Amino acid sequence: MLIETKKLKNGFELPIFGFGTWGMGGRDIRDFDNDDKADIRAIRYAIEMGISHIDTAEWYAEGHAEELVGAAINGLDRSKLIITTKVAPMNLHYNDLVDSAKHSLKRLGTDYIDVYLIHTPNPYIDIKESMEAFNFLVEKQYIRYVGLSNFNVAQFKQAQQYSANKIECNHLHYNLKHRGPLIDGSIKYAQDNDIMIVAWRPLQKGLFSKEKIDIVERICKKYEKTENQVAINWLISQKNVVTISRSRNIDHLKENLGSLDWKMDKSDVDLLINYFPGTVETVENTTLTRLIQPE
Repeated sequence: MLIETKKLKNGFELPIFGFGTWGMGGRDIRDFDNDDKADIRAIRYAIEMGISHIDTAEWYAEGHAEELVGAAINGLDRSKLIITTKVAPMNLHYNDLVDSAKHSLKRLGTDYIDVYLIHTPNPYIDIKESMEAFNFLVEKQYIRYVGLSNFNVAQFKQAQQYSANKIECNHLHYNLKHRGPLIDGSIKYAQDNDIMIVAWRPLQKGLFSKEKIDIVERICKKYEKTENQVAINWLISQKNVVTISRSRNIDHLKENLGSLDWKMDKSDVDLLINYFPGTVETVENTTLTRLIQPE
């Protein structure tokens, strides 16, 4: 399957759907009872199905998730893959950050990281020091692109101030139910400033397939799609928004890929933003539909 990409003005490009690895090999710590071979097969199968963007982090399973990704991509054409990984917030001092990147490269078994992110802000470490380390990593070609994760607008602006390179993306918890980045202005800021939003946890741990929500069911019927497919397509129908999701189950992965080959009408994107249960309908007297920009 050929997965569509979205491109920024400077050429930075990401597929609209990528494969996440949170929980593979363990969670915050490594699970030595984990079925590593099954996880490697799942990553490899995702790549065979056309997924080229693989997202991981040194914080996942104490770096073991990166090792699983490294095993899965071993022998494949590296130039056709986009590998994203993240430095943990406790490693944001200059030397620690550079060391973290080198350790990630070793675990991944690759010479470069396509997109390297700060996993989450750390208010106790000067962001200037961290971004100087990123500048070094780009200069030495250890990483190709700089990104952030879980940064609000003010934090993003501060990081960009000290980055010699454009910060290309911000990974945010954003889905039909979790609207924080929309309400706090992060989505609009990214859209207005040519930044990619990578929405993580697009299915909110299976929430949308577990609960029958009238407005979602109506849209499912209209497009003849599942709840999960509607939830993913709602995200990628928005300007500068792509997403990542993990699935060890082949049938679930195929279902997710069925989210990509159609486009939701702008009127339905607005309908979901305004009437999905639990939605805050206004932000400073501005209707949420005005904050949504279609692709």
